[in-house]
Amino acid sequence: VQLQASGGGLVQAGESLRLSCDTAGSTFGGGVVAWFRQAPGKEREFAAYIRWSTSMTYVVDSVKGRFTISRDNAKNTVYLQMTRLVPEDTAVYYCAASLRGLSRSYAREEEAYDYWGQGTLVTVSS
Repeated sequence: VQLQASGGGLVQAGESLRLSCDTAGSTFGGGVVAWFRQAPGKEREFAAYIRWSTSMTYVVDSVKGRFTISRDNAKNTVYLQMTRLVPEDTAVYYCAASLRGLSRSYAREEEAYDYWGQGTLVTVSS
């Protein structure tokens, strides 16, 4: 399984970006694909996940209402649509995947994921 994250860049506060996680044709059955982010000087944190088989999603409260995770079935690509960006959203964003079904709580943990993309940098200027 290979994951390729892209779509990062430099934007101004209030603008939007859409990140893509190309799964290179891989599918994940009952598994989960997630986005994490790591801000400068901070630990990596969970942002959102989508269950592959049902497309059910979960977004962390801190970005709920601004971030949306979705999937394009035909392209086997997972997106993270980010709106109303603020400087605190500046981070390297990583997509990750697990082939296993994960509980709602465990799906928010880094250790739950076996496959990681290389990360894409998002910088939000004030």
